[in-house]
Amino acid sequence: MKRSDGELPFFFGDNGELFGIYHAAAPLAGKAVLLCAPLGQDYIRCHRIYRQLGNALAAEGMPVLRFDYYGCGDSAGASDEVEWNRCLANTATAAAELRARSGVDSVIAFGARLGASVALGAARAARFADVVAWDPVVDGGSYVATLDALQDALRIDTQRFVKPRQLAEADGQWLGFEVNPVLREQISSLHAEWSTVPSLLLDSLPDTAPRHWRRFAVDEARVRPLQPATPWDDLVRLEAAIISHPLVQAVTEHLRGVH
Repeated sequence: MKRSDGELPFFFGDNGELFGIYHAAAPLAGKAVLLCAPLGQDYIRCHRIYRQLGNALAAEGMPVLRFDYYGCGDSAGASDEVEWNRCLANTATAAAELRARSGVDSVIAFGARLGASVALGAARAARFADVVAWDPVVDGGSYVATLDALQDALRIDTQRFVKPRQLAEADGQWLGFEVNPVLREQISSLHAEWSTVPSLLLDSLPDTAPRHWRRFAVDEARVRPLQPATPWDDLVRLEAAIISHPLVQAVTEHLRGVH
């Protein structure tokens, strides 16, 4: 995909260790939007839709910043150095950078999966005016168990590998990404303890999936179901990009009306 003239890649933060892409826009809407990425394989699969969303929001007069946490994407650090509290701190730094670049104080965060969890966890420190969450991870223990099961299934998948791999060959990984024990424990301990409630929660989970987010007082009027269901945990479609035009439309329409 060719980068548009409105997208500016740059480094920021302490010693320029964080990478971001700024979607420039005349701030006609009086708000800017920070896109908080998920982690691991979800990050790769959501890259295209985050860019589409950034362009759509910028076209509505909302400056947008996409960024990588330390140890992710094009930011400094390795994947085994990703740490939850640092992701939260990076998010607050990115929000400050977006305010400085756009001249807009009102910053709204959007996040998918663990990106939504990061946005909610960092909401107070980052001074978010609002958060929009897409299938947020609320029960970290359940999420870790799902990733462990997918990782084990991938290890013995002869459609991708000539023969099943030994446990040691795939140890300390989640779907091709190294994960350190500290991050694993931090995600495992995630619960619905956020003080911020999203103004819009986009639900694209399969009908059979548990809705853990119901534990943290989300008004049903703020929940918008999306179809078709997003194949987050489908091993067969593990390498397929997450594409959802209804998602882009729903977020754009919602933020257009938020004051």
